[in-house]
Amino acid sequence: SLQLADFGAEVIKIEDPGKGDPLRAWQVKGISVHWKIYGRNKKSVTLDLRDAEGMDLLRRLIDTADVLIENFRPGTLETMGLAPAALHQRNPGLVILRVSGWGQDGPYKDRPGFGTLVEGMSGFAAKNGFADRPPVLPPTALADMIAGLYGAFATQVALRHRDATGQGQVIDLPLLDPIFSIVASEAGTYRLNGQITPRTGSRSNTTSPRNIFATKDGRWISMSASMQVMVARLYKALGCEAMLDDPRFKTNTARVQNADAAEEPIRSYLAAHTLEEAMAFFEQNEITAAPVYDIDQFLDDPHVLARQIVANLPDEEMGTVPMHAIIPRLSETPGAVRLPAPKRGEHTAEGLGRIGVT
Repeated sequence: SLQLADFGAEVIKIEDPGKGDPLRAWQVKGISVHWKIYGRNKKSVTLDLRDAEGMDLLRRLIDTADVLIENFRPGTLETMGLAPAALHQRNPGLVILRVSGWGQDGPYKDRPGFGTLVEGMSGFAAKNGFADRPPVLPPTALADMIAGLYGAFATQVALRHRDATGQGQVIDLPLLDPIFSIVASEAGTYRLNGQITPRTGSRSNTTSPRNIFATKDGRWISMSASMQVMVARLYKALGCEAMLDDPRFKTNTARVQNADAAEEPIRSYLAAHTLEEAMAFFEQNEITAAPVYDIDQFLDDPHVLARQIVANLPDEEMGTVPMHAIIPRLSETPGAVRLPAPKRGEHTAEGLGRIGVT
């Protein structure tokens, strides 16, 4: 819904009158920072969905909508009297996006689900981390974000069909399937060799050299030489071009199998140079490398500043709230940050006014 809102959709967030969206409770120093960022460009209407009048108002709002997005457990919408078939009788062109942990069918459909669970079950956590340590979950809501992007894409596909035919449809979007898509090549690899790919830390199972390396001044650089021409350029710049004639390093497959030795010239160079010196050297030789930043360093980077990758939205509690700018950038129909994240129920009168309720 955030992607759609950023590009001009009127997104009405239905919230509980008492508590509002759970994201509002994720606070730092008493301020709902997460809500300010991910609630932007949306309108908040509060309705008590345990009340018959609240449900009637919701149905009337849905009658005016292009899209309904819900993320209850499968079957809850039906229990509420909002089964897709019933909604399509009232609004045939409605696109219904159903987000759940495990999907609308299958043996796990009734289980509660969060992104953390599918990040573990999908194989992502098993790939993440080092071989001699436990699997690692991402520290951010990765599964939810990936599913959100798939959901925005699917909604546009469904609306394109609706515009051509007048026919709405139901989109079944679990959290599990999208995050599996980013590790799906593991299934093909396993089918081919019957082996589970081990965790490799910041290295890659498919290309080498690729890792994070320490610099002389205690900073870090990420590097990926994923094309043969880049490996040749890197080794030549480091004065070890002869390694390309060594069978251990001549091909990408060989370097993956001998990754530690393949990385040795990089480690040696960076151990003797500061991050600033190393980045100047890599840029001069057109080598693919970048500094590893903490958030304060990212916010101060000249490229980030020049491209305005971080937007600062005025805010009455914080002065301004830094957040990601509109992604992606369209030449003819650019998105915009039009509205700050709403207070709970801020747009109830406006939202209900559209269906004639004073």
